[in-house]
Amino acid sequence: MNLSLPAALVALLLLMPGVAGARTVYRCVQGNTVSLATAPEPGSTCTPRQIDDNAVQTPNLWGNMGVFSGTLYEREQDGTRVYSTRNLPGSRVFLKFTVATPPGEPAHEGLGKVGAPQLNRHARQFKAAAKATGVDDAWLRAIAHAESGFDAGAVSSKGAQGVMQLMPDTATEFGVADPLSAEQSINGGARYMKTLLRRYNGDRVLAAAAYNAGIGAVTRYKGVPPYAETLAYVEKVSALYVRYREAMGFRVETPAK
Repeated sequence: MNLSLPAALVALLLLMPGVAGARTVYRCVQGNTVSLATAPEPGSTCTPRQIDDNAVQTPNLWGNMGVFSGTLYEREQDGTRVYSTRNLPGSRVFLKFTVATPPGEPAHEGLGKVGAPQLNRHARQFKAAAKATGVDDAWLRAIAHAESGFDAGAVSSKGAQGVMQLMPDTATEFGVADPLSAEQSINGGARYMKTLLRRYNGDRVLAAAAYNAGIGAVTRYKGVPPYAETLAYVEKVSALYVRYREAMGFRVETPAK
């Protein structure tokens, strides 16, 4: 069978156990992959969601993933028949489905392209912002490179503006009166990044994800949101950070052994 998203979800909901009037669907994340299941999956971080049997429209539990096709699998787990969209050991195909997920988030890939470091772009402003906030100069440059390509006049389709591509509310919160001023944008972006790094205990990956998709999305997914835009953005910024560190004479970080 090849069913649409509503049909696949209805089939999954009807098969799962639960109290009358409501069912529990587990949204399970493993690495950067997401699945829906009728029971927590081994090896995944799973969050339960209650679904009202009488709901007019089932909620979007996937996130922003565009259109994709998947498979609902059936297997035995702890003596119970369970269903999941992840192919785990012992699974057998139950049905196939197609999902069209809505955007619903301000995430974007950024306007800058991965390329050679540009150390001459707004160098004085980045150095001053890094000194004032304690945020790594190379990290701020990587963000700006990915966000706008250092273009002070850049405006994204989502409404982000300036070198650091701050959304209007964020610009206001961090004292940026003119988002198209390179100096104000860099200072505001550095202050915002400082709060994100503090929030995530210095985890640059989570800070970059929140900068791109918002703190709410990172909280909701308990990590990097599974949006294609955010995954691409985090990868881009991480690659640029290494390049800027090297260009600025710092030793490249490697995993501990």
